[in-house]
Amino acid sequence: MNIDNLNSILIDVFKEIGNIGSGNAATALASIIDKKIDMAVPQVNILEFKHVTDILGGGEIPVVGIYFELDGDIEGNILFILNIDSAVNLVNILFNRQKENKENKELEDMDMSALSEIGNILAASYVNSLSSLTGLTLKISVPSISIDMAGAILSVPAIEFGQLGDKVLFIETQFEEDDKLVIGDLFLIPKMDSFKKILEKLGVSYGNN
Repeated sequence: MNIDNLNSILIDVFKEIGNIGSGNAATALASIIDKKIDMAVPQVNILEFKHVTDILGGGEIPVVGIYFELDGDIEGNILFILNIDSAVNLVNILFNRQKENKENKELEDMDMSALSEIGNILAASYVNSLSSLTGLTLKISVPSISIDMAGAILSVPAIEFGQLGDKVLFIETQFEEDDKLVIGDLFLIPKMDSFKKILEKLGVSYGNN
């Protein structure tokens, strides 16, 4: 089954996963900052791992990457990636800072800790929505966070690529508070056996053609 067939069959299902997950994430985030969060309808797609760098704007772009291991009935990795502007806007929202107070784009330890926690909330929201729709038991690890070039961030799951499949579920999360726009890219990278298991639970047969 090629990537186009997978997209045509599954895109509506994964959009629903994205909608449920983003709604839960927006509710959780709004409760943390005690403000209304406007979250856009998520962009959802299934793509090959080799195209992830293109989504991020190239391997040399500096980003904040938050990495999780996925365990339970499905095994694989989750990456939540923010460009630096979005990361700065997000910590401004979290700490109720005025935009001009954080224009230097330097992220401190407290900022990184907060970003890690938000990444954890977002990843858990999407994983829980996937679990609800499939009946699979899913667990995510404690997050690891770093700032690096996109290519270096992506090398973490790529190192394990011998045991991973080449299909990636991509969810673009976009939300806004006042004039602060945050765009985050979440990538679910299941092992091939796990990807087949997801498809089976959704009633899709995965052949070798």
